[in-house]
Amino acid sequence: MRRRVGLVLAGLGTCLIVFAVLMPTWVSSKVLKFPLNEYATATLAGSNASYFSPAKLTEVTGVNMEATYTIKGNAAAGSSSTAVWNQFIYVYDLTNKQPVQTMTRTMAFDRRTAQLIDCCGANVNGDSSIEQTGIVGYVFPIGTQQQTYDVFDTNLNKPMPFDYSGTDTVHGIQAYRFVQVVSPTQNGTQVVPGSVVGQSQASVVLPQYYEMRLTYWIDPDTGALLNATEHETLTLRNSQGVPALLLFDANLAMTPASVNGLVALDNSQRSKMTLVTTILPLVTGIVGVILLIVGILLSRRPREDVEDVEDVEGGASTMSPELAAAEPDDADRSAESATRPSLVPGLEDEPHEATAESPAVNQEAAPESAAAAAEAEPAQPEPAQPEAGRRDTHRR
Repeated sequence: MRRRVGLVLAGLGTCLIVFAVLMPTWVSSKVLKFPLNEYATATLAGSNASYFSPAKLTEVTGVNMEATYTIKGNAAAGSSSTAVWNQFIYVYDLTNKQPVQTMTRTMAFDRRTAQLIDCCGANVNGDSSIEQTGIVGYVFPIGTQQQTYDVFDTNLNKPMPFDYSGTDTVHGIQAYRFVQVVSPTQNGTQVVPGSVVGQSQASVVLPQYYEMRLTYWIDPDTGALLNATEHETLTLRNSQGVPALLLFDANLAMTPASVNGLVALDNSQRSKMTLVTTILPLVTGIVGVILLIVGILLSRRPREDVEDVEDVEGGASTMSPELAAAEPDDADRSAESATRPSLVPGLEDEPHEATAESPAVNQEAAPESAAAAAEAEPAQPEPAQPEAGRRDTHRR
């Protein structure tokens, strides 16, 4: 029973050791993923912003502006490998209490690599014909590297490079800084009254140019966004390529409250990662080693048990001291045989090999000595005895 328990403990300890080795790599890859039911908001704010107001048909300048980004996961549309998140962007003029821009987006992506997947109702402003490629951008791959990543840009509807540009610290977390720089690039056209661009026509169609400098701070372990700044410019240009109308110009930075909220979410994910990659493997490995050692010790047969088994297998050759003391020796058995009366007159119970010290030899030696003495002495006449007596003497 003890040996069986030892084998079970040794097997269990071995399994725990293997599990501890696999947990930081294979197990963590199955457990650590971007959540399906993500919910987060972040606000970027800035002053001295400018934009064109379609309601007033004029440019509004020097306003305080904020852009709120809301992410909400659609768990029902996701799976074990794919997350589906809905995004809503709302840009608001705080000074004049007026909305400036809105944008909606549904994105499906790999829950570890953050690579976009064209499925699950993905769209930009309701247009599902736009194929989203590259990585999400609001999250980077788990285990982000110091390299360039192509991030999908909703203003250009194509991926644009984010270049690694250094390492900073955000609330004690080491973060990689990535920068996207988009030089003025046409991303559509706008129909505007000719009067607002200094032309005589009632309306004109002018090309729209987009320019962006976007900076993200990413936790390389979790791939989570911790902080962001952006400087976006939209202009309409005339046929000579000269800016004719400023549509949007704002330099925004994430508010401290939003940074704190994103850091809190990231710390939760980091705690989960530390548990899976460090604490659990360490504890599991230690418990596994202890069980393995205890199991090996229990499975070994004790020395006393081995000796007992050898005694049983060896039989009488390895008789215990108590039995040896209780067993009579040859001299005792001979003495007992000599004093014990025979069951049949004239016959002994058990024949024994005579030795010089045995009583049987001594008894036989006594008559021989007497006969020798008789031969040495002068013969004496024997009295007449009956025939039967002579036969008895001869028998003796």
